Amino acid sequence: MKLRFEDNTLRLRLSEEEVATFGETGQVASHVPLAPGPDGTLTYALQRAPDNSTAAAEALRVAYLPGRLTVLVPETVAHNWVASEEISLSATLHVAEATELRILVEKDLGCRH
Repeated sequence: MKLRFEDNTLRLRLSEEEVATFGETGQVASHVPLAPGPDGTLTYALQRAPDNSTAAAEALRVAYLPGRLTVLVPETVAHNWVASEEISLSATLHVAEATELRILVEKDLGCRH
């Protein structure tokens, strides 16, 4: 899974295998070692959230704890996305006064001719 930050945009791109894993298990995660020791790793994940959770209030949400960044997708949205030809999910979140974060989650399926 690829993670990209640019300005106020967070983008995740999932391979076909990662999309399948997300569909089956409800989560896919990657780890990037940034420093020695257990606290030196950044984990980023895409996770399905129950429709009755606060994540259901918006199409996508972000949960951040030190060392862990998770994009939450409501369960119904996740199932529909995995099962369809739809390539991307997107949302714009208000994270602070006058500050927005755009989230993109995309299937990285390569060229299909």
